[in-house]
Amino acid sequence: MIIDVHAHVLLPRVEEAVAGQPGLDVARELDARRNGPEALAVNGPMVRARIPLLTEPARRLSAMDRSGVDVQLVSPSPSHYHYWAEAELAQRAHRLANELTAEHCAAAPDRLRGLGLVPLQHPDSAPAILSHAMEAGLLGVQISSHAPGRELSDPAYEPFWARAEETGAVVFVHPFGCTLDERLNRWYLSNTVGQPVENAVALSHLIFSGVLDRHPGLRIIAAHGGGYLPTHLGRSDHAWRTRPDAAGCEHPPSSYLRRLWFDSLVHDPHVLRELVRAAGADRVVLGSDFPFDMGTSDPVGALRAAELPEQEFRAVGGENAAALLGFSS
Repeated sequence: MIIDVHAHVLLPRVEEAVAGQPGLDVARELDARRNGPEALAVNGPMVRARIPLLTEPARRLSAMDRSGVDVQLVSPSPSHYHYWAEAELAQRAHRLANELTAEHCAAAPDRLRGLGLVPLQHPDSAPAILSHAMEAGLLGVQISSHAPGRELSDPAYEPFWARAEETGAVVFVHPFGCTLDERLNRWYLSNTVGQPVENAVALSHLIFSGVLDRHPGLRIIAAHGGGYLPTHLGRSDHAWRTRPDAAGCEHPPSSYLRRLWFDSLVHDPHVLRELVRAAGADRVVLGSDFPFDMGTSDPVGALRAAELPEQEFRAVGGENAAALLGFSS
């Protein structure tokens, strides 16, 4: 069984729910500054061309058949985070996102499983909305690398992490945007450089703050292979050993790779092999970023290109995800 853990759904009714609300225009202006005009000119037509794949289960299933994927773990497009929204609107939008994602997956429950959203900008609401996602039949939630003014290490998120551990929820860390702002607003650096940076920063906060020490049962998947983190943790290990201000976690930072999962979407077979070496073949799962242009339409082919031993190929291709998600491969 081939299982793709990184695939998205577009939810127009969520966008209708937030349309015209205070704060939306400011958030869009910030996004425009961070990405730059050239990227925005490409993004719009790219997404519009993929709307059928993002919204119609039959089209999704046909594409899965063509790429040899048996099961997708479907999460809302990160554009639906709306971390600018005030508390009541955020709860309403995220509950709606959870329900609509579950409805989309219900069209083919043997092949589509889902993740929902939680309002990270309102930490006190996040545990209840996570429970709502699970009650809707989803396997967990997708979150960004941070919320405005809060890193994932913020103590305010302790109840959320505790609820995720208690329920066995999958938490998919998928950045949206990059806080390096206009420094990356040309040549699509906001994505090609910014996303790996955001992954590395978010996971470093989880590691160094002791979140993974306090909640060893968390089931966290990092998008985009975890960004720069997995293959560059030697520097963090050195700092942990030599500087008291870098010793926030109980063990060397690199050891926490064994407590996380990483998708395979790194766009380079050499990097994928190194990710498998660094994290372990049992900690890497297949990811495509379906159906966006920064993903791959042939995730199995990309995995084959890494020339892993057959046992590791089977593990990354589906066995690891089957064990993580709790169903038979």
